[in-house]
Amino acid sequence: MVASNPISTLANGNLLIFVKYTDASFTGQPSENPGSVQQIRYGETNGGLVVLSDTQTIEILAHFARERIPERSVHAKAAGAFGEFEVLDDISDLTDAAFLTGVGKKTPILARISTVGGEKGSADTVRDVRGWATKFYTEEGIQDFVFNDLPVFFIRDPIKFPSMNRSHKRHPRTNIPENNMFWDFHVNNPEGIHALTHLFGQRGIPESVRHINGFSVHTYTLNKSDGSYVYVKWHFKPEDGVKTMDPERAARLAGTDPDYHVRDLFNSIEAGDHPTWIVSIQVMQPEEVKDAPIDIFDCTFTWPYEKYPLRRVGRLTLNRNPDNYFQDIEQACFSPSNMVPGIGPSADPVLQARMFSYPDARRSQLLPAAAQQTSQQGICSIHYVFSQLRPVSLSSRVQVPTHEIYDGQVTAFATQFNENKDYVQARQLWNIISAESREKKFIGNVLGTFKGLDPQLKSRVIEYLGLVDKEIKRQLEQG
Repeated sequence: MVASNPISTLANGNLLIFVKYTDASFTGQPSENPGSVQQIRYGETNGGLVVLSDTQTIEILAHFARERIPERSVHAKAAGAFGEFEVLDDISDLTDAAFLTGVGKKTPILARISTVGGEKGSADTVRDVRGWATKFYTEEGIQDFVFNDLPVFFIRDPIKFPSMNRSHKRHPRTNIPENNMFWDFHVNNPEGIHALTHLFGQRGIPESVRHINGFSVHTYTLNKSDGSYVYVKWHFKPEDGVKTMDPERAARLAGTDPDYHVRDLFNSIEAGDHPTWIVSIQVMQPEEVKDAPIDIFDCTFTWPYEKYPLRRVGRLTLNRNPDNYFQDIEQACFSPSNMVPGIGPSADPVLQARMFSYPDARRSQLLPAAAQQTSQQGICSIHYVFSQLRPVSLSSRVQVPTHEIYDGQVTAFATQFNENKDYVQARQLWNIISAESREKKFIGNVLGTFKGLDPQLKSRVIEYLGLVDKEIKRQLEQG
């Protein structure tokens, strides 16, 4: 709301509102001087007792005390923007999801791209996973994709999720990041070796968030109303290519320009240089699952491209910056459980746990009213159900998991590490790193985390990583 010739300004939450002969209170009553405070005056001094009937002052102070929300436990620091998704190739043979059918169809989106471990004021150019959350405002409801820029995850047992994230953050006693804590978790939970090989590789620090991949990590389903379904993995590939940053420059920027990635995305979009990504899927038929070379419900594995090639779906474009970062990006919340008809989850236990955990984090983080704020609402949002004046139209397709039947005993189950299986893809990735002559960079990145490391733990880390390739062990021992 901007009035012409404003004579004063008041901050309403995080949005600066210009006013002319009016205050910024919730009553909207005119005020000759919005900066004045009702008082019982004390002589000719500036002193006085503020009266309770001055609702304008009380409302502004009360709002200020409540306008912030708790910081996210993870993914606190982020860049974000609005844009659109355009269908390039129709996949109506696989799904009934309306926003994925019809070449040329466009759907508005909101994207939030974040680091994981750091706090809201932390540096952008750190070695970390990037979260890639996208909200599609479809005519059938909200579709959230909550992806990462690495194709695999560090764990496959969801109960480890809190411990894994804590090990990547600050030590509870010293309040500083702790290499001992990081490596103590990973050598004792070795299934993350594939993700670690990615993290300490060239792509651990991106040049910008405009040049990162997005991966679903988990297996999802696409389904149709006739009961047919397929398993898929989603991929976002930047059309301008993946670009990375060397650790020395990243460390320098972390000190001189900690908001480098946030600034880069905002300035690029503002200048009309809109980043784009090609959206593709890998597809697996249900009857292929039994003979698949990997466990498709294990998010520490990727699907081989040669067996399950990418099939193009569409293009993501980010083309509009938020008008109010706090309202549009900071309060935006995403959940893998937000799915429209035609898209479904799989039996990946980590995905199943995230479908609970993400909405629960939103309930904890946001004020009660904020769940209804603008960026969460779909284009078909409603205010209450069973309205006679404006009845809700019902979809003929209800999202129910009719495509899979689970029959078995409820048991306490924890996955087991299998060196012959769990090291395979990490070794394949190391061979690629070596072929590109980037092994010294990888070794240097790992050695950077050895500072202050307990000697016994350091030996275990070297043995752990050395099982990927003996050359890694040799070079780490040489230091």
